[in-house]
Amino acid sequence: MGWLERFIESTAWKIAEPQSFSLFHLILVLIGFPICIFLAVKLRNLSEKGNRILLFGVGAYLIISEIYKQLFYYFHVGDNSYCWWIFPFQLCSVPMYLCIISSLVKSEKIQKGMLNFMFTYNLLGGFMAFVEPSGVFDEYLTITIHSIIWHFSLIFIGVYLGLSKHTGKTKKDFISATYTFLALCALAFSINLIFRDVSEGDVNMFFVGPSNSSLAVFKQISEYCGWYVSTILYIPSVCLGAYLIFLLFKFITKEKNKPFEEKILSDESIPESVTV
Repeated sequence: MGWLERFIESTAWKIAEPQSFSLFHLILVLIGFPICIFLAVKLRNLSEKGNRILLFGVGAYLIISEIYKQLFYYFHVGDNSYCWWIFPFQLCSVPMYLCIISSLVKSEKIQKGMLNFMFTYNLLGGFMAFVEPSGVFDEYLTITIHSIIWHFSLIFIGVYLGLSKHTGKTKKDFISATYTFLALCALAFSINLIFRDVSEGDVNMFFVGPSNSSLAVFKQISEYCGWYVSTILYIPSVCLGAYLIFLLFKFITKEKNKPFEEKILSDESIPESVTV
């Protein structure tokens, strides 16, 4: 056993796996969400240079923590064999790549497209992970911590970008983000097909098939109607959820940027003239 394997084994602390909708889950959400929003509000006015530094920092953390997770599953869970179902290309895995790329790319158009995607689709992914957290909580302490911080990072980055000047709030911006999502779905499906045999069907990136989805609701749809029906319903559902997030932040930022007079002055707030 090498030093790396010994290190991984020394961190394999088992715990009583937290349950969905338990007191722990509730407290986690009540504490984590406000912290993410607070930090996003505080940092929303970062300059372009500051924005790139922040994105690079978050991306670097995600990559380092993902390397640990991959090694943990390889050495401890998989007993020196690869666990294909954790192949790092799920919807919530993509920011690991996009944060780094968007912090380094020079093209403003390309960068903005990636940021719009993280603001809408990855924020949705991070939020939904805590709505139904069975995929977040684990029987191992370090993996549970990894997953909790990971998905809170997605929420922070999404809210931060949604409130900042670095993303667009036009329909064209959302369509661009959606094209990115659909392209990633196609790439994920290709990965699923390429590694289907070697993984014995365990690879199901983006949950688009051809293996049955493991997501709540869509799992049942896959089992009764087939993976293709589940996928046909799943992709528009994700797009709709991302669009609702887009509309919410469009409203918030529109209200925030209203002229002072439009915000506080109304006929009722103007005192009537006093006749002398």
